[in-house]
Amino acid sequence: MAKTPDFAKTFQDMMANFPIDTSSFQEAFKSQGMMGEKLARVALTAAERSTEISAQWAKDTLARMGELAVVKHEPSDYAKSMTDFASASAEVAAEHMAAFAEVAKKVQMDTVDLMLTAGKDVAADARNVAETVVRDNQAAVKKAAAATTVAAK
Repeated sequence: MAKTPDFAKTFQDMMANFPIDTSSFQEAFKSQGMMGEKLARVALTAAERSTEISAQWAKDTLARMGELAVVKHEPSDYAKSMTDFASASAEVAAEHMAAFAEVAKKVQMDTVDLMLTAGKDVAADARNVAETVVRDNQAAVKKAAAATTVAAK
């Protein structure tokens, strides 16, 4: 009766002849971590600046609301006070919205810059890894072919 070949052993031998270099995975993990850190820094800076803008806006609004609470002698003074408040609020709103737009613009520019830099780095790393893998696999295939030829004899 014919003996069934041990494919598990053959597969183990084949995998042992294909070395795996984990340094590329470690480098990818490190570069991914650095990219995350840079993006987090951009986001945190934008959040900090946005908070400053919001706080200033609130302070400006509260300061102007104090003027509304002052007792007036004429009913027309209340209307004037409300008109002045609305006008000032619209002006302040435009200024603060422009400040928010500047923050968003800076975040966008910084993010695009990071992505372009990361894309260049990833392309260079991928090329290096591919070259290394091709060399290692060619050597492993030659070694496996030689081992199979010796085993067949």
